[in-house]
Amino acid sequence: MPFLVTALVDPLKVAAATGSGDYGDLDAAEILLEFASLPQPPYLLAGLGLGIGVVCGLTFSKLVQHRLEAWKQDRLSLLPLARVETVLPWIGLVLGTTLFIGGSLQVFGFAPGAAILLAFLLSLATAGALWVQLVRLMGQVQSGNFKAVDFDNFDEFF
Repeated sequence: MPFLVTALVDPLKVAAATGSGDYGDLDAAEILLEFASLPQPPYLLAGLGLGIGVVCGLTFSKLVQHRLEAWKQDRLSLLPLARVETVLPWIGLVLGTTLFIGGSLQVFGFAPGAAILLAFLLSLATAGALWVQLVRLMGQVQSGNFKAVDFDNFDEFF
């Protein structure tokens, strides 16, 4: 029974190889397997992205918690949130989420470029909404008029 190869193979290379006799007693299906590269799904990429996202997300969370604690004790300013120590974990969170979603989409058959682009757009939109909401909440806490967050009303996000 012949092998089923789904990878792209250059027929000219196969024809040249079969005519030259370089492959000895191999049949055509085995020669095709020599030229076909069968890439593995990017499980490592998805796992690496998950690890980066979790570490940077926990770091970002702890930094925000420490800033809130400092505000409670000493009334230090909560804003601006865009400082180097908070932006770097946020960027890592976006990068990790992008790699995780991009790798996961590739596992399900998306092309690598399209998967990473779609994952980056999703990650950036989600992280951007998180950032805007967090800045608004910290502004409310600092001014003293904190109110409950309604996540069902998307008009408040933008």
